[in-house]
Amino acid sequence: MQFSKSTGHALHAIIHLARAERGQHVGIKELAALLGVSESYLSKIMSKLRQDGIVRAMTGASGGYELAKSANLITFLDVIQVVEGRQKMYECFNLDSQQHQLFFESNVQDSHHSDHHAGNGCECLVKKVMDGAEQQMVHYLQRHTIQGALDSAASKSNK
Repeated sequence: MQFSKSTGHALHAIIHLARAERGQHVGIKELAALLGVSESYLSKIMSKLRQDGIVRAMTGASGGYELAKSANLITFLDVIQVVEGRQKMYECFNLDSQQHQLFFESNVQDSHHSDHHAGNGCECLVKKVMDGAEQQMVHYLQRHTIQGALDSAASKSNK
């Protein structure tokens, strides 16, 4: 499992914007140089972040980007989902295969579960594990904010 380079660039750009002084806008040229990417490539990433309300674009001579909300309200998950999308990480595509029936678990008590096979009260064992792993990762990324990462780095450098 690997996040795209665009996700890494987006997170680093957001952290840089969070470190900028309040009211100071950071231009795309400066951000791109800092990240070592082209302005056009970074502009596409920043456009997605702007459309999702994470950053704000300011026009004019002192224009550039700034965070649209406080860094303690922006989670790593927020940024990742803007760049990577919000789809599930794993989808079982073998549900109708007879061989696949070996990988199902009877789950009659939980008859309202959405991952049942053809309504027969069975759940794919592989999907169950993968969904659990995804849930843990999502919760972890939701708990970590941009401000939290900055605070953690600041406390380590003060030691």
